[in-house]
Amino acid sequence: MQLSEQEIIRREKLNKLVEMGINAFPADEYVITDTTESIKQDFADNKQVKIAGRLMSRRIQGKASFAELQDSTGRIQVYFNRDEICTGEDKTLYNEVYKHLLDIGDIIGVEGELFTTQVGEKTVLVKNFTLLTKSLRPLPQAKTDENGVVHDAFNDPELRYRQRYVDLTVNPQIKEVFVKRTKLFNAMRTFFNDAGYFEVETPILQSIPGGAAARPFITHHNALDIPLYLRIANELYLKRLIVGGFDGVYEFSKNFRNEGMDRTHNPEFTAMEIYVAYKDYNWMMDFTEKLLEFCAVQVNGTTKATFGEYEVDFKAPYQRISMTDAILKFTGFDITDKTEQELFDFAKSIGIEVNETMGKGKLIDEIFGEKCEGNFIQPTFITDYPIEMSPLTKKHRSKEGLTERFELMVCGKEIANAYSELNDPIDQRERFEDQLKLSEKGDDEAGQFIDEDFLRALEYGMPPTSGLGIGMDRLIMFLTNNASIQEVLFFPQMKPEKATPQIELGEDEKVILEILNSQEEPFSLAEVKERSQLSGKKWDKASKTLTKNNLVKVEKIDENLLMKLV
Repeated sequence: MQLSEQEIIRREKLNKLVEMGINAFPADEYVITDTTESIKQDFADNKQVKIAGRLMSRRIQGKASFAELQDSTGRIQVYFNRDEICTGEDKTLYNEVYKHLLDIGDIIGVEGELFTTQVGEKTVLVKNFTLLTKSLRPLPQAKTDENGVVHDAFNDPELRYRQRYVDLTVNPQIKEVFVKRTKLFNAMRTFFNDAGYFEVETPILQSIPGGAAARPFITHHNALDIPLYLRIANELYLKRLIVGGFDGVYEFSKNFRNEGMDRTHNPEFTAMEIYVAYKDYNWMMDFTEKLLEFCAVQVNGTTKATFGEYEVDFKAPYQRISMTDAILKFTGFDITDKTEQELFDFAKSIGIEVNETMGKGKLIDEIFGEKCEGNFIQPTFITDYPIEMSPLTKKHRSKEGLTERFELMVCGKEIANAYSELNDPIDQRERFEDQLKLSEKGDDEAGQFIDEDFLRALEYGMPPTSGLGIGMDRLIMFLTNNASIQEVLFFPQMKPEKATPQIELGEDEKVILEILNSQEEPFSLAEVKERSQLSGKKWDKASKTLTKNNLVKVEKIDENLLMKLV
């Protein structure tokens, strides 16, 4: 393992601590009586406190030092004074341990009393401290120059997502997104539980992937010697429970789809699905409005949320428009009674990429996605989808060729999908067979299986039911003003981290390599330099070191200079 100069120094300090008989990783419980938040809320001079946290900064001035301690609730100033900590003749704990063997990032416990500095800063006067964990790798340290410009901030998205533990430490404001995420889940549970519905769990490993049109991940069960699939949706299992006699069931499920990744899609994501017996999609629209209004208030204290340049209001009621009317409004084309060839020709005529594997449903979906979705900013229900797009949905009670389905659009993105659920087993079998034909035609997102057990359950009889699915990751994106799904997942899926070259590299060289490792395609030379935030002198030295050691190379393609890994 190649260590940087700082990492080597920290390990040398660790060895010195061991020689002094100090355990840098003690197992003993450290009893905490206070947090930085509780101290500030109930502050009183001379009050005794005991806290623990990470050392984030310090200013040593001889026999005294001001420092900052960060715990899970925030930061507080602590004051180290040699004679307060070392009351006897032996000053080793301050002079050696604190001044020379502790580092930024170390986790310590502090006992002391509160006082207010001359400039009004609430501070802990340290009477004793205990090393709880030695940090062997230096934290990124942002610096602000005389002009107020911040340098070396830990803000590169690739690094932040890959090293979320560092991100949460040096950018503690990020925690608020995940606090709000938990508030959203709690609010939704409260709403459902108060309505009398029952939270359940269904299988993640499934013998037949169903409940959605998506490409599954495949694995193999050795003992049973059968293929198994990570679930793409939990819908069919929840409906089985309605057959079994539950009036309302819901689940927060981890779903997995072996498809593309972008700013709004991750291969592993969280969905909520709820099914309520004796209801239809009209009732579910009313229910969804009330649910999201309640959740918005619980998460943000208001029904309004800022998302990019828009202010979105989740206060009910929401606008409703049929898919047919939406396409007609924004394209002038009426999809009613159109053949597959007519839809194909129209989609092609307006610049949509189409191919022979697409059936009517996929063609209509592409037309709507390309020409209509982006126009719906405020929460809007898109209703009455064509039957070809909705294999699990009841036929519309009065509109031929349509189904009783809605999707909720916000800022041009779908966040909820709901049906009057199909409970006719004969109709359901025919829909499955139609999906199978599309799959055989080459549509790899169409259903590739007929779930005979689910059909058997329907034959026993499922009461009229309405179901709703909500993408939890996407919803919290809107409630926290994050345009990327990676910002609301603690650990989003990433490309494998490439091996670190086995030569001695400085921090500047590592910064450049980390940028180049973040994607397969080469970067422009100018972009790498800009993202590295290195000064001209440091950039020249680091880039020359990397090219000299044949770790990176610069190529001129057309008029562009590109930098890439060798």
